[in-house]
Amino acid sequence: MIGVHLNQLPPEGKHLEGEEDPSFLDLSAIGAKAAGPVRYELEVGLSGGGIFATGRVEVPVEMTCVACLQPFVFEAAADPFATQVEIEGRELVDLTPSVREELLLALPNHPRCDSIPGHSCPYQGPESSGGGTQESAQSAWDQLDKLKTKR
Repeated sequence: MIGVHLNQLPPEGKHLEGEEDPSFLDLSAIGAKAAGPVRYELEVGLSGGGIFATGRVEVPVEMTCVACLQPFVFEAAADPFATQVEIEGRELVDLTPSVREELLLALPNHPRCDSIPGHSCPYQGPESSGGGTQESAQSAWDQLDKLKTKR
């Protein structure tokens, strides 16, 4: 849990950094798994009736490429990360739900291994969106134009 104890928070704010077990992300629901801990570096402080936190959170996530079906590690990061949480008479404020939401939003919907800089996917897809070469796509339309319909 990434928590802030309000009675340990000085008026000028506080710097928090560390690592957390990534199990709170529940990545198995999307067919992925954490490849390391959740790392965070945050500045927290009081603001009105709550606390604010800004900084960076990140976690390496092992995903499967939708093109070649090979596993690869994607660095999910929320940078900048910013949230505000109401205090509501609590001594301990949990930032974990906000961190989870931001990291899940940072994950790609259709992960591809070639999204990693310097890496190319071994799968070479078709050149045209029709599923074949441009010439074969044109000839298929030519064949359809030659069909005679009964009237």
